[in-house]
Amino acid sequence: MSMRRYNRSSVIMGGRATSTGVAGIAIYQAVKSGAIDATKRQIKQGERLDIIAGQTYGDSSLWWIIAAASGIGWSLQVPPGVVISIPVDLGQVSLFVG
Repeated sequence: MSMRRYNRSSVIMGGRATSTGVAGIAIYQAVKSGAIDATKRQIKQGERLDIIAGQTYGDSSLWWIIAAASGIGWSLQVPPGVVISIPVDLGQVSLFVG
């Protein structure tokens, strides 16, 4: 499933562009309210969001979805001990973006 930050994806807004700021807020609020199912994970030393996204979604460029869901901003590196939220279903995420 293609869900890039900067390109127009057929999954997001029917292919129309959307800003990552708007998408990030929508994803965070949907995870917080339980509208998007997410698992929790505590970051360990040396872990990065792009590696976690690659392991979880098979696409490391989707790290921004985990960052948005976790409300941590747009950083790939997160200090050890931080608990992140990882959306389980990208289909659910696409419903709240745009």
